[in-house]
Amino acid sequence: GFLPAKLINGGIAGLIGVTCVFPIDLAKTRLQNQQNGSRLYTSMSDCLIKTIRSEGYFGMYRGAAVNLTLVTPEKAIKLAANDFFRHHLSKDGKLTLFKEMLAGCGAGTCQVIVTTPMEMLKIQLQDAGRLAAQRKLMPETVPVGTVETKSPTAMQLTRELLREKGIAGLYKGLGATLLRDVPFSIIYFPLFANLNNLGKRGSDDTAPFYVSFISGCVAGSTAAVAVNPVDVIKTRLQSLNRGSTEDTYSGVTDCIRKIMRNEGPSAFLKGAYCRALVIAPLFGIAQVVYFLGVGEFILSFLPKKDN
Repeated sequence: GFLPAKLINGGIAGLIGVTCVFPIDLAKTRLQNQQNGSRLYTSMSDCLIKTIRSEGYFGMYRGAAVNLTLVTPEKAIKLAANDFFRHHLSKDGKLTLFKEMLAGCGAGTCQVIVTTPMEMLKIQLQDAGRLAAQRKLMPETVPVGTVETKSPTAMQLTRELLREKGIAGLYKGLGATLLRDVPFSIIYFPLFANLNNLGKRGSDDTAPFYVSFISGCVAGSTAAVAVNPVDVIKTRLQSLNRGSTEDTYSGVTDCIRKIMRNEGPSAFLKGAYCRALVIAPLFGIAQVVYFLGVGEFILSFLPKKDN
């Protein structure tokens, strides 16, 4: 019966987390999408300042609605799957590090069902402003005859993608998302569990609240930076619109080849700092919400069923 509480916790954590860090995530997408010829933003702060100037404060939350709608099921799937796999893998004997990593792998695989379409839509919405700003500030990068279009809503994008490419359109970049989320979960979950264990006072005791928070932040940012190169590839593959001077990619290997050739290896760390800043609080907050048992508290108000 503990699952609904867990899911509520995951959902609340996701909502608070996304609200806090969405602007940084927007900067991450835009920085990762920039190619050498069309560099509009020099850094994260520069990107946020320019975004506020050209699109207002709410400009920083472009695509947040998609994220907020889907982050709850995504977090819920991920956490529930990890728990489910850990539970089943520890049935016969000790949960070894390898088994912990297997559980994380299972969680990452389940999660992409929601993550891929969510990020696909989010990236279009987040990047629309970058392309609009480029038209204004760097007209030379815009293809001749490009018509100024109003930036689309998530629903319009979804309809368009489904009409043109079917479900596959929403799942563009699925491979890259798997390559990002599976290693992420393999690193994050075992690292968190082991860091958290260091903070326990006794063997059966739970770790104090700040230990969980710090473990969540450290494990999250470590995993985030480790998989950042794949995140860059994923962002590029999932972006439908490109400036005239920007490369387009046919797939993961093509993308790696062109980035290496045209931008050098350092391009794979684009947005890494932003991503660490996004992920650390997301996971830290999630651990806090669990620790405080918000879901259990909410469920305690619901009428009990007699078993």
